[in-house]
Amino acid sequence: MGESSLRIALAQLNVWVGDIEGNARQMMEAAATARDRDHADIVAFPEMALLGYPPDDLLLRRGLPDAIESALALLTEQLTGITAVVGYPEYAGEDIYNAAAVISDGERVAHYRKQCLPNYGVFDERRHYRSGDAPCVFELGKRRIGVTICEDIWEQGPAAQAKAAGAEVLINLNASPFHVEKQGEREGLLAQRAKANDLAICYVNCVGGQDELVFDGRSCAVDRSGQLTLRAPAFESGVFCVDTQAQSGTQGTPSIVAEESDEALIYDALVRATRDYVDRNGFPGALIGASGGIDSALAMAIAADALGGDRVWAVSMPSRYTADISNVDAADQAERMGVHYDELPIEDGFSALLNTLAPLFGDREPDTAEENLQSRIRGALLMSLSNKFGHVVLATGNKSEMAVGYATLYGDMCGGFAPLKDVYKTWVYRLAKFRNTRGDVIPERVITRPPSAELRDDQADTDTLPEYDVLDPIIEAYVEDGESIEGICARGFAEDDVRQVAGLIRRNEYKRRQAAPGPKVTRRAFGRDRRYPITAVYGDL
Repeated sequence: MGESSLRIALAQLNVWVGDIEGNARQMMEAAATARDRDHADIVAFPEMALLGYPPDDLLLRRGLPDAIESALALLTEQLTGITAVVGYPEYAGEDIYNAAAVISDGERVAHYRKQCLPNYGVFDERRHYRSGDAPCVFELGKRRIGVTICEDIWEQGPAAQAKAAGAEVLINLNASPFHVEKQGEREGLLAQRAKANDLAICYVNCVGGQDELVFDGRSCAVDRSGQLTLRAPAFESGVFCVDTQAQSGTQGTPSIVAEESDEALIYDALVRATRDYVDRNGFPGALIGASGGIDSALAMAIAADALGGDRVWAVSMPSRYTADISNVDAADQAERMGVHYDELPIEDGFSALLNTLAPLFGDREPDTAEENLQSRIRGALLMSLSNKFGHVVLATGNKSEMAVGYATLYGDMCGGFAPLKDVYKTWVYRLAKFRNTRGDVIPERVITRPPSAELRDDQADTDTLPEYDVLDPIIEAYVEDGESIEGICARGFAEDDVRQVAGLIRRNEYKRRQAAPGPKVTRRAFGRDRRYPITAVYGDL
């Protein structure tokens, strides 16, 4: 590049929380690619890339500061021929900072401490970090480059501070979790900051699943006018470059990956999250309770796409209430996807337990006790197979069910990971239809049949709940928007429906606390994104 131009490589990496040595190796490999293949001047890594994000209380381990310092020293020694911006936790006495080090020619030439610490939603950075207060602007040739970290770009102060300190280009390091519509928010915000401060901005983000979060990458850049000049792919690791010019801050040939549909993004997020959870926790494969219904069908597709069909085991566990077509459809999908399939009828076990309970149940009419007993038998079978063979059980419940408690503790809620935990039922159907556009794997009848738990004769979900196209918007308004009962009714929903749904959401917090983790794909997910007390009274709020 010429003296007035600058090539910045954004290393969009899938780092692993706690794998300091492995993360450092990834960074050195990416830096070599940026230097030798792309002839970049600078390589920028995501927020906290050396340790992984979010580390939570791992930050408090006594051996961590020395491990971080050793890895940082190795990077300083090995990252030659290119300037690197490295995200890491900085230990300074009793304080910890979310920091970035600028490494060039075997030296740490600058460092930055994140100023704006998010403390909402999935973030609780003030639990561990202290805020920085100073800008970081370093020189490379005749160019002056500023550094900020993640939340800093969402506030006006740090960018303006970097500009006042002489920055022409701003590099923003991120560990920004995915949710649908997130990229539009990011790019709009970057354009606003760039125009307000006359700065080209490069935004690097990580990829990969981390417990309840999934990171989508989609690193990007804008010029000084706010025009998009780079958008990297979603959910793919790689090194992506942008060229900035001293006068205009523009790139000669923009490299902008087209935005995918919401269905494609959510589906790929679920696949990425499931793959990383299963693989990084050392499970040989995944177990699915294959009911022949839409939820287990979508979960099976996600698991097979994430792991390969040979690592997925689908088990049908029919009862006296299971329709024959449910078994046929589950077996059909398993064959289409190369998934191992077995059938374990539960009738003998169900009858035995009913006989055992009969003296205490007496002449009481059958109710949810008998229904849930079937689900718990299935959960016990799946967990027994998991214990014997090592596969993790994937719970197949969706967000609509988790919200209103339409799930059985120690039954269909059994599992180590729940791919659909943040997916509304209406979206389950949309994603199933979308998956079939990539290959016809989910039988059409599974998508078109009315949903049923099949725990009693002629059961339908709507026996207990409003139609899902009514239920889901009420849940969204109450959970994601924090709307009051009155406010939701004002949106046109029947008061009886709103009160029923809100009451179910409140009463079932205790169930959600015992649910398996699952990836966040909406604006506000159950789990670390929404923390409500189990025992509380808050009426119409």
